Amino acid sequence: MLSPNFSFSPKELWHLIGTADAPQIVDVRRRDIYESTPGLLPASIWQDPAALAQWIATLDRQRPIVVACKAGKELSQFVTAELRSAGYEAAMLEGGYAAWSEAGLPMVDRKTFERFAPRRPSVWVTRRRPKIDRIACPWLIRRFIDADAKILFVDPAYVEASAAEVGGIPFDIANVEISHDGERCSFDTMLKLFGLESEPSLARLALIVRGADTARPDLAPEAAGLHAISLGLSALAGDDDHGLLTRGFMVYDALFAWLRLAAEERHNWPVKAA
Repeated sequence: MLSPNFSFSPKELWHLIGTADAPQIVDVRRRDIYESTPGLLPASIWQDPAALAQWIATLDRQRPIVVACKAGKELSQFVTAELRSAGYEAAMLEGGYAAWSEAGLPMVDRKTFERFAPRRPSVWVTRRRPKIDRIACPWLIRRFIDADAKILFVDPAYVEASAAEVGGIPFDIANVEISHDGERCSFDTMLKLFGLESEPSLARLALIVRGADTARPDLAPEAAGLHAISLGLSALAGDDDHGLLTRGFMVYDALFAWLRLAAEERHNWPVKAA
């Protein structure tokens, strides 16, 4: 969880992104700076620092907050101070966006984000009874794009019409932008669209998802295991698609943590020679 300290390093924040413990990330750069740069911190939301009194109540008091500005100077300083004085567990990002970029940490493509998620919470619509891709994609959406996104599951024939009805984004069906592309699955497509495919752990996770989702266990040793676990969870869940997301997210959180933090660790029980 977030430390109670006033500031938080980029690497500390990165280790929480992609997990259930990720804080709310509030981007308080001036609007002209925001619109002139191509990337956003994952799952961040922009707020006008001059209008703090108007949006402070929209923040979740149960979740920690990280405030980010261009370089970790006056904007994030005063917003963080105001939030802490109001009782929020808030910290500022040390060095702001400049330090995040210097550390080579991933950002979400801003133009793609604004095209797909112009309002919060964003709404995403797909087929009922998810198995692999339709759990991996919601995990990516909630962990890297919009932590408050709504995921709707409907019968396949009604995905596009339902998305149009609620102003949502259809995904993982034929003839929509976020779908399979040749041998690549919808998770691959999302990573490419949002500028995240070069992040090494996400790229490796994409191979595992693709192998499990497209009957290509040769792509990654872990693909067969993900396939088996995913189908087992689906069989247990029945029509409880949102309950399945909760269980499935734990699998993807664990896979992502393993890829980032423990992929080189080995376990063995030595066998004594007879």
